[in-house]
Amino acid sequence: QLQLVESGGGLVQPGGSLRLSCAASGFTLDAYAMSWFRQAPGKEREGVSCISSNGVRTNYADSVKGRFTISRGVAKNTVYLQMNSLKPEDTAVYYCAFDPFNCVGAPLPDNIGSWGQGTQVTDSS
Repeated sequence: QLQLVESGGGLVQPGGSLRLSCAASGFTLDAYAMSWFRQAPGKEREGVSCISSNGVRTNYADSVKGRFTISRGVAKNTVYLQMNSLKPEDTAVYYCAFDPFNCVGAPLPDNIGSWGQGTQVTDSS
């Protein structure tokens, strides 16, 4: 059974940092492009970042460029989202998912067929 599990969320103050993790169960992620999405209260789910299967190519939403970094871990079953300089508007549930287009462009929620539990990130003073 294929499963992605997000973790690392929490409560932080504006300007703080968090590192989110996406771990695969039952398979490895090294052959798959991966993406991070988020959904804030009352808003549509949006793409945050993606990374190609080989870890070379990345893309970011304009709202997080320069603040967030997606990466592949040394372990083949993990991807990360390092979030720095967090803002209140970053508050959302964050999800990881496979990217069917190998991160050739910004990740699109409509291209994702199913979602995991996600991890809550709350940025508030």
